Amino acid sequence: MATSIKQLNKWANAHTSYPLDLLRIALGVFLFIKGVTFITNKHYLSEILSSVRGYGGEMMIIHYVAMAHMIGGFMIVLGFFTRWSIWFQLPIVLCAVLINFFGEFNLANFIQASIALLLCVFFSFYGSGKHSLDYNFKMEH
Repeated sequence: MATSIKQLNKWANAHTSYPLDLLRIALGVFLFIKGVTFITNKHYLSEILSSVRGYGGEMMIIHYVAMAHMIGGFMIVLGFFTRWSIWFQLPIVLCAVLINFFGEFNLANFIQASIALLLCVFFSFYGSGKHSLDYNFKMEH
């Protein structure tokens, strides 16, 4: 059974609700705050970097992860190019889950990353919903 993005959008728009929109907005705010935290809190950044040293992870985290979280989180809040923003978040959030097994296991970080991963997977299929910029731009055409 081939499912297209258009069919997924139709289903999502027919089954949309404000709680799902609030969940999408909360995910975006969470990711944005994580991006800001990576840039502003050097201790937090060095704690995470300790488990990826030697893999070229320092520059990747500083440049890709922080900017992807901040820009992508903001776009997810607005519901603008939501699926694209989520696709840029998925490798980061998946690594955030896995990094707990390579370094020191931190239950709080593991739970946060796992919930973020589940929400990213959900919204990659569901889309931004009816109360978003994506929906408004689509309805103008």
